[in-house]
Amino acid sequence: MSPTGRTLALRRAREEAHTTMATLNITYDGMSADVPVELDGPVPDTDIRRIATELVRSGGVPGLHLSQLRDDAFAHFVVDRFRGARGEERIYLRPKVPFGAR
Repeated sequence: MSPTGRTLALRRAREEAHTTMATLNITYDGMSADVPVELDGPVPDTDIRRIATELVRSGGVPGLHLSQLRDDAFAHFVVDRFRGARGEERIYLRPKVPFGAR
């Protein structure tokens, strides 16, 4: 492998090492759905809320397609992070009140 090829391979490996798959669970208006997301390293709560807004608007969340969803729809939602039984990352975006009430 040429030096340039090695450099590119190392860069790609570093980039892939910081990319993780997670399951984002969004609860909104009494409904809840899971969607797989690819994240680049640690993602702040504000970005999770923004990603969720874009996914819901675009129809990327099964059962939750709201094209007119407001920019601040998830502003006061809680972001919980857990590891699943197999070590997978699970992120829950939920209202501060139970059962998905607004």
